[in-house]
Amino acid sequence: MLRIHVGHSYFLRFDPKQWERGKPYPPLATIQVAALLRQMGHAVSLFDAMLADGVGDFEASLHATRPDLVVLYEDNFNFLTKMCLGRMREAACQMIAAARAAGARVVVAGSDASDHPDAFLAAGAHAVLVGEGIAALAELIDRLQRHPEADADDWAAGLGGVATLVNGQTQLTRLGALPPDPRLVGHPAWDLVDIERYRALWHERHGYFSLGMAASRGCPFRCHWCAKPIWGNHYNQRSAEDVAAEMSYLKRTFKPDHIWLADDIFGFRVDWVAEFAAHLHAADGPVPFTIQIRADLISERMAAALGQAGCAEAWIGAESGSQRVLDAMNKGTKIADLVTARTRLGEHGIRVGFFIQLGYLGEQLADLLATRDLIARAAPDDIGVSVSYPLPGTKFYEQVKAQLGAKTHWQDSGDLAMMFSGAYDSDFYRRVRDLLHEQVAIQQAKPAARAERHAALDAQWDGLIAREGAHRNQNATPPPATARPIALQLH
Repeated sequence: MLRIHVGHSYFLRFDPKQWERGKPYPPLATIQVAALLRQMGHAVSLFDAMLADGVGDFEASLHATRPDLVVLYEDNFNFLTKMCLGRMREAACQMIAAARAAGARVVVAGSDASDHPDAFLAAGAHAVLVGEGIAALAELIDRLQRHPEADADDWAAGLGGVATLVNGQTQLTRLGALPPDPRLVGHPAWDLVDIERYRALWHERHGYFSLGMAASRGCPFRCHWCAKPIWGNHYNQRSAEDVAAEMSYLKRTFKPDHIWLADDIFGFRVDWVAEFAAHLHAADGPVPFTIQIRADLISERMAAALGQAGCAEAWIGAESGSQRVLDAMNKGTKIADLVTARTRLGEHGIRVGFFIQLGYLGEQLADLLATRDLIARAAPDDIGVSVSYPLPGTKFYEQVKAQLGAKTHWQDSGDLAMMFSGAYDSDFYRRVRDLLHEQVAIQQAKPAARAERHAALDAQWDGLIAREGAHRNQNATPPPATARPIALQLH
């Protein structure tokens, strides 16, 4: 039996935007792995960075647990870890150094580590898992238990999907994206999480308590900007009965007021959602939940099934109000899908949020104004706005990588800096973001206040449009040829 300290490096306090937002969730993938290692017979402890004050807390946990092995396994369900934020990489490297100083072996896994294993090996990691890495992790642990004195080279010898340093050079045989590993089943190690600390912050900031879970892993769609270093285009869905059982378990055990379902694409097929709803109602009933879903999945039956299951809010990757931009992204959805989905969900009392992406290759002022018009027409209850963010492994990244300088990642999620030469500079997109948020706020305001605020907003748009030439990049990246949209078959 090994003493294994499992952790991650997403510190909410290191991300000012998210700390201000104040909606933390326990690291699902991390505690799934912790549960698996415990099932394998090891003594497992958890360092949860989410609400920690800093790396000093991790160092203290090392002294308390004295592990043989430290596994820094990032939460693959947290979209912020997929962004590979620079501040979190710095924290991970500091944690690696601390674990090495404490005499532990160190294994690292996550999106950033999969893309850039060299950075983590240079910080002192003995091995970096590329992709989900469950099979490789299990083998490394088995080898360490049988041969605790094996040097790093022998420890990982012959294992595909594991990066190590050999004579100062990174050694790695990439396996490509593999399907989600079937060994990650059952409940995560919820007992290792300080649930009451999460509950306290949620109640302090919002007056209610939310927990996260996931019904699937992966996404089968092929948007050109979407990085998928963990599961590629594989998609694995749990049974509706199993997901309903976990929601019931969380409801009985921790009494959350709300559940965040962290799937990239929730439900996918309406028959699955209907079965999920039936299992929930046969037990102790649903907990109101929020999902992410595609607009073209929202048939009338799907909207009704989601409402029956207890869905309170659905976030849709709208991205743009310009069909030309959506086609360039290979998004596979139509503008009409967005408006229809918003209407159908609203008819069942489900709030709708739109994720909006500004600055994609080839986007021009007319496209930005089309996004403004979409928000006015569809009237989502909320929006989240970002700019196109090139990450390794995407077609988008390949199109712009020659322009990427020293800064290849945002430092935190509020950075919103353009990483390539788009049509406009970062300040312009930040201003568009602010005006789009104000538009949604006006739509949500009481009727008596709308006219005056609309007039002020229109004046701000007019002023920004008049000055747009001053924000244009003279060396903007030319747009790619329009991609052929993917076809979605609904059954």
